[in-house]
Amino acid sequence: MKVLLIHDIGTATGGAELQMLSLRQGLRDLGHDVRLFSSQATPVRNSELLADYSCFGTNSLLQVCSQTINPSAYWRLKAVLKKFQPDVVHVRMFMWQLSPLILPLLKDIPCIYQTAVYKAICPIGTKVLPDGSECQYNPGKACLSNGCLTPQTWAVLMVQQKLWEYWRDAFDVVVALSKGMKSKLKEAGIKPVEVVYNGVPVRKQNSPLKETPTVVYAGRLVPEKGVDVLLQAFAKARATIAESRLLIAGDGVEKANLQTLSHDLGIADAVTWLGYLPQEAMEQHFEGSWVQVVPSQWAEPFGNVTTEAMMRGTAVIASAVGAQPEIVANGKTGFLVNPEDVSALASNLTSLLSNRQLATTMGQKGRDRALNKFSEDKRNQKFLRIYKQLQAKYQPSNSLIQKLKMEA
Repeated sequence: MKVLLIHDIGTATGGAELQMLSLRQGLRDLGHDVRLFSSQATPVRNSELLADYSCFGTNSLLQVCSQTINPSAYWRLKAVLKKFQPDVVHVRMFMWQLSPLILPLLKDIPCIYQTAVYKAICPIGTKVLPDGSECQYNPGKACLSNGCLTPQTWAVLMVQQKLWEYWRDAFDVVVALSKGMKSKLKEAGIKPVEVVYNGVPVRKQNSPLKETPTVVYAGRLVPEKGVDVLLQAFAKARATIAESRLLIAGDGVEKANLQTLSHDLGIADAVTWLGYLPQEAMEQHFEGSWVQVVPSQWAEPFGNVTTEAMMRGTAVIASAVGAQPEIVANGKTGFLVNPEDVSALASNLTSLLSNRQLATTMGQKGRDRALNKFSEDKRNQKFLRIYKQLQAKYQPSNSLIQKLKMEA
């Protein structure tokens, strides 16, 4: 099968990008001809562009306009479709660099849209208001009145929204990352929607737990990630388990404030700030950890750090929001707690940090669950099933693929 993957970014610099690159490789390993089309934008300086085809992209102020109208994406994709003639097109993120102008080119090709965030129903992609509460509004004037967008950005993104709504029937099916995300999309009128979880690479199992009870966190240091809640809960747990330690991998605007909080809580000597680390380096630091905490304060569409921890064989405590209740088997592979519930998080931390056997057992069950439900192979097979179902619905006589073949 010939599959064209389309994504805003073609570098290995983010979770969504890594998912597309691993999907390309996984399907190639199964014998399929899979290629990636992206913009030339590189979010991280000196990062390598890994796409097979590319068009104009930018991280400058011009992006405000190009994400809505990007002629380069249209013309370049048109040429790629004519040359490659894919059986199926798989679009993931496309409205930060690749504009909705690409959609008319896809209307006669079996095509799916895998939405990694809420861009289809929210111009900024989060469905969260500036105060951290869940947004209940439809895209429009509310995006301006609630302070989500500046007047200049609002005007441009409303044009983008209209173009998306006008051409969104180019997609035969939308794929969500979780059942919770599917529910939100359907409520907003997006359908049909299928669920395919992100895939996590199979890694070696965690070594025996360290002698020192160790808690780990991986992610951005921003308010919505809830690291302040983790620090407060860890301080309570450490009052019982004085030898416990906390490793924090990541960086962000809240780092200085969080370090100050750790001092105020009297736990600065027990917290190690690792900064941003590549995946392999982070795994080395996390080896033998007792529990990984995912204290998100908003409904993230998925949770790659959770499945990565489970694949490693680490017990997980996560906020019961977004996709986390679908990933963590509460009481079996770890615990779910309400966001901002410091006492509940502290209680569960204490339970795991004071019971090596419990942490080991939950970690093993988490690994089994990750292998059975969240592996890259499971993801690849689900997408192949969707591709084949869509391909079977299209008659060669009315497909753009056949027209292009006749023109060639």
